[in-house]
Amino acid sequence: MATYIYHRMSELFLLSLFVSSFMVASAGTFDEDFDMSWGDHRGKMLDKGKLLTLSLDRISGSGFQSKREYLFGRMDMQLKLVSGDSAGTVTAYYLSSEGNNHDEIDFEFLGNLSGEPYIVHTNVYTQGKGDREQQFYLWFDPTKDFHTYSFVWNPHRIIFLVDNTPIRVFYNEESIGVPFPNSQPMKLYSSLWNADQWATRGGLVKTDWSKAPFTACYRNFNANACVWSRGSSSCASTPSTSGVSSTPGSGDWQTQGLDANGRRRLRWVQKYFMIYNYCSDFKRFPQGCPRECRRGRFL
Repeated sequence: MATYIYHRMSELFLLSLFVSSFMVASAGTFDEDFDMSWGDHRGKMLDKGKLLTLSLDRISGSGFQSKREYLFGRMDMQLKLVSGDSAGTVTAYYLSSEGNNHDEIDFEFLGNLSGEPYIVHTNVYTQGKGDREQQFYLWFDPTKDFHTYSFVWNPHRIIFLVDNTPIRVFYNEESIGVPFPNSQPMKLYSSLWNADQWATRGGLVKTDWSKAPFTACYRNFNANACVWSRGSSSCASTPSTSGVSSTPGSGDWQTQGLDANGRRRLRWVQKYFMIYNYCSDFKRFPQGCPRECRRGRFL
């Protein structure tokens, strides 16, 4: 399976490298934007705040969270995931509001036995309800180098991107009664934790603690976003990135969608690398797929 995945997607990999070369990395430092939130010193800021690492051992994992809350924006982060035998571990990178009826936008990277492709688990929660999972194999080894993982979140849609290649779009379908996360400010979080009850092959493969500590690395966080403060928000924006278009005249992330090239790359990823789509899970939804899937726009 691993050989098939890596060779079948060589064309897209080269394309994504070409596109990502136009991305501009943030010059900020982690201590300006984030607080270590848990893990008892297992999370560290290094190189004068330019590098952050999280680690997991048998006792505890670790995590961090942004100092600011955002209501819409584009967030980019470069991650290098746990290398070697990472089975049972999950590296989560997500936006979330607070409370039982929270909104959330998720990347979760599911660990694996050495040599197998990483699985990217994505989900969108609105008003405390998720169940909108899509999963993909990555078309490269995410443990060998840093790669950029991005959210574009605006009032019209949410776009998940890997090295600026779109892998998923979740549209605002409030017009047909589907809730959309557009009223609750969210912080950005990341954590490295043990989930061997489900993370690898449904929990069949457990964490090998002889390989601990497990470590994930982060750099070059960038947020072009509306920062929420005291019930209001202020926004900063930048021009659209290649492969992501905007409504004519806007020129920024606030109305971004996919241009023709972005749609082509999205279809390519979903054709060859999608391994689970809740919209196609008829055993899970015997009464019919969720309402937003029926519009034919879940791709």
